[in-house]
Amino acid sequence: MSLPERLVEFVTALRGNGITAGTGETVDAGQVIEVLGLDDRERLREGLAAALLRGASQRAAFDAVFDIHFPAGAGAPESARDTDPELDVAELREQLTEALANGDQAGLGRLAGVTVDRFGRLGVVTDGWSGYMALERVQPQNLLSGALQLRGSDRSGTGGLGNRAEAQEIRGLIQEFRRMVQAEALRRSAEVRGRERMAANAVPKQLDRVDFLTANAQQLAELRRVVRPLARRLATRLAARRRRHSRGRIDIRKTLRRSMSTGGVPIEPAWEKPRPTRPELVLLCDVSGSVAGFSNFTMLLVQAMKSQFSKIRVFAFVNAIDEITDLIEDDDDLQRRIHAEAKITKGHSSSDYGRSLREFAVAYLDAITSRSAVIILGDARNNYGSPAIDSLAEIAARSRRTFWLNPERAASWGSGDSVALQYAEIVEMHECRTVEQLGQFVTRLLPV
Repeated sequence: MSLPERLVEFVTALRGNGITAGTGETVDAGQVIEVLGLDDRERLREGLAAALLRGASQRAAFDAVFDIHFPAGAGAPESARDTDPELDVAELREQLTEALANGDQAGLGRLAGVTVDRFGRLGVVTDGWSGYMALERVQPQNLLSGALQLRGSDRSGTGGLGNRAEAQEIRGLIQEFRRMVQAEALRRSAEVRGRERMAANAVPKQLDRVDFLTANAQQLAELRRVVRPLARRLATRLAARRRRHSRGRIDIRKTLRRSMSTGGVPIEPAWEKPRPTRPELVLLCDVSGSVAGFSNFTMLLVQAMKSQFSKIRVFAFVNAIDEITDLIEDDDDLQRRIHAEAKITKGHSSSDYGRSLREFAVAYLDAITSRSAVIILGDARNNYGSPAIDSLAEIAARSRRTFWLNPERAASWGSGDSVALQYAEIVEMHECRTVEQLGQFVTRLLPV
């Protein structure tokens, strides 16, 4: 494959992972390769990143795709071929501890190749290499105290400022070693499985493309950290959209008066004085099980955007419903506070949308006015209970507009105990699995 073809394949793989590099960026990347050459791989990586990336959040995906399409080598690394074939995990851990203590980056790279080659092979049935499996065997995160001891530092790393700095340095080296192992496993697997397949399936997702229902604890924590920057961007877009929509109707009298200067032809219409308003927002959030991560993130996002709404009221439910508007002011431990302070369960802890909707219609319907936008968050899995369609219809009829955001794939709606398709006949239901889809909903569909 020629170098231009390799570059086009690389950019195509980036697009498949949500990095929108166009023709202009591809031409820039080609010029980067022409100027920098291929002698220094890391310099080439940084040059292509400068030409093709638009934000720091894209970097992890870019690095993984780069490692697949511009690998450091082919086959087993030289370090693995030259290593004693009888090397066991204990001996490798000793060598790794020494490299960490000495801050030996080259040694860490050599040991990463050995780690993947010896302990990351998946097997005969499933060909390829696993960085996760190799790291589980070696357990580099447990080598901190040993590396500090070799340096002559306090084992806990808490004996003083110098010790804490050394401990932090070694933690950074351990993280770098883990990255090296993952990159090496990806490179080796791409050789046997194909670059296209690995780029499609093995590249880490950008944060705004992570599925709420499959996100792990670390990803959910990272999502919480991006709430406020994301809220600022969405609020700016929403305010601009509101300004465009608040121009008002044509003032017929002023338009006709103005047309007298152009022979009675109304060339320049006059508009009525705009009366911009901010909508009221009512959130009904299922906070049970895996749906809780999606609901909590959306609640925190809305709270961070509160300046865009004249009033916000938030209600949480599992099989009973309670207002939690005051609780979302503090986002440190929202889920714990909701379950500790709100009355959201009765008798059992399984979701009951029908019961919760009926309770809302009886106790809280006055929270909705003709200016309210109602957003219901949940997967609509009702555990085979009564769906209370009439209560949902009553809520929708009272509001200005009602939306349902469902974190499940649309293909799963109506399967098993899901009553999503029944609810979708009453209100607008939108698939909302990622931050990207949530942002699109806020700025394109939410009424102004």
